[in-house]
Amino acid sequence: MTTTKSKTALVTGGSRGLGRDMAINLAKNGTDVVLTYNSNKEKAEEVVTEIQSLGRKAIALQLNTRNVSTFDTFFRQLSGRLEEQNGNASFDFLINNAGTALYAPFAETTEEQFDGMFNIHLKGVFFLTQKALPFINDGGRIINISSGLARFSFPGSSAYGSMKGAVEVLTRYMAKELGARGIAANVVAPGAIETDFGGGRVWDNKEMNKHIADATALGRAGLPEDIGGVVAFLCSENARWINGQRIEVSGGMMM
Repeated sequence: MTTTKSKTALVTGGSRGLGRDMAINLAKNGTDVVLTYNSNKEKAEEVVTEIQSLGRKAIALQLNTRNVSTFDTFFRQLSGRLEEQNGNASFDFLINNAGTALYAPFAETTEEQFDGMFNIHLKGVFFLTQKALPFINDGGRIINISSGLARFSFPGSSAYGSMKGAVEVLTRYMAKELGARGIAANVVAPGAIETDFGGGRVWDNKEMNKHIADATALGRAGLPEDIGGVVAFLCSENARWINGQRIEVSGGMMM
């Protein structure tokens, strides 16, 4: 009788919000998970405990995806933990989810704010994925998280939306250049979601929430639970022929 080798996903920013739901859904699909957190170790460990309760292995590691200079150290740490846990340093799925919001009018956005968005949403994604390539198994998947704001425009999100648009272009290049290894790369672009992201504006602001609901065909703002299952699907065998695609998960927002 042959046994199927467990697969492992690396989810950046997996301690809360969308990343947490992605990690949980991957575990429900039978995938072991490494999740990263920037500062909230306690929340990350709670996610680890929940994944373990589902019968999957889980590890939480600190990572600031703004800081490219730390990536070599991170992958040495990650490879050591995976060797210890699984007997090899490789993994199968990379989900580039970590990020922060910026709400500032185009005319008032500072260079410092722009650089912050660039470092975490584009430069960090580019070089973290590059550094991950020796560890990603052939036939693996890369999922880059974008935003509906790369398709439609709301005042105040010019820097954030621009970086997400760049990530969508980058993803197509990843798909093209990594295809020889059987690695598929896709984008998941959530619409407005009720989380604490960006200070919880969609969550806490009733006027904002109603505006989003009115602009969405399914009549409400999104929830974290609307997104994680799509990411898990793209990491499943059923999605093996999806590559270089942008999948917006927004309930039909701004159609």
